[in-house]
Amino acid sequence: MLRKILLACLLSLPAFAQYNEGAGRSAAAPVVREVEVKQGDGTVKKQKVVEEVKKDQFGNAAGNNHDLAIDGAFDGQTIVVLHLYTETAFDFQMPKSALAEKGFSVYRYINTAPTPAELAKSLEKANQLWIIAGGSRQLNDEHAKVIKKFFDAGHGLYIWGDNAPYAQDADFLSRALFDVELKSSPWDQGEQVVGRQTSPSGTGLLADHLLTTGIEQLYEGHTIAFMPKPAPLTPLIVGSQKHVVAAFFDKDGKRAIVDGGFTRLYVKWDTAGTGRYVKNAAAWLANAERFGDKVVAKKK
Repeated sequence: MLRKILLACLLSLPAFAQYNEGAGRSAAAPVVREVEVKQGDGTVKKQKVVEEVKKDQFGNAAGNNHDLAIDGAFDGQTIVVLHLYTETAFDFQMPKSALAEKGFSVYRYINTAPTPAELAKSLEKANQLWIIAGGSRQLNDEHAKVIKKFFDAGHGLYIWGDNAPYAQDADFLSRALFDVELKSSPWDQGEQVVGRQTSPSGTGLLADHLLTTGIEQLYEGHTIAFMPKPAPLTPLIVGSQKHVVAAFFDKDGKRAIVDGGFTRLYVKWDTAGTGRYVKNAAAWLANAERFGDKVVAKKK
């Protein structure tokens, strides 16, 4: 209860104007409208009518107004993506289109990582960095230093891995920054839709967090890696195999997500919650709570 009260107080602050009204609620609240009803004697009385929120076929609230951020809130902000695993079906167009709804543009390095110096140059004007690990490790200690400097400055970081061998760079960065292992094997399967957690360590999504705004059901990914010991990260998604698939860091004005299910970005994209989750993650990683109008579009 205290957590919900604190969240409500925070959402009332001007810095949160980039968020939709339902920010921080997994299940969208019913809409209460006041209507005028003519009585039999000709008088008019006002009555309250409760309208349930329309849901999509997977049980999530339908409509962009149930995303975390309003459309266009982050116009002008750029996400740099190290897209080190690609295939014909994974050209990043679906995530790119979803992110564009909130105003984010995407600059990708495809299959090959830039040099540390080139990466540092690209990050000078970036809002956040996403790394999608490839089949072999490409990042080194110098890359890690550049990424840590970017992260320590408060800029968002999303580290994506998947089943072996597609977790090596993700595991390397997760260990370097958080001392957290991202473990994988060739046969780690997901392929399930998970709902909201009903217990702190139970299967499903962390309920009523900004990242899970408007999401009651989420596809966990086709194949996955996981974190046996996620601390100091906070578990976000506990998959169908009872493993922590995704976890986040939110301390000292810094935000990051480590995720073992990058197949969620292209396999069964239209299954439960993926597009909204991607938009929510980018909006949260933009860290408007720290940067304010430096990242939020003035025309919002």
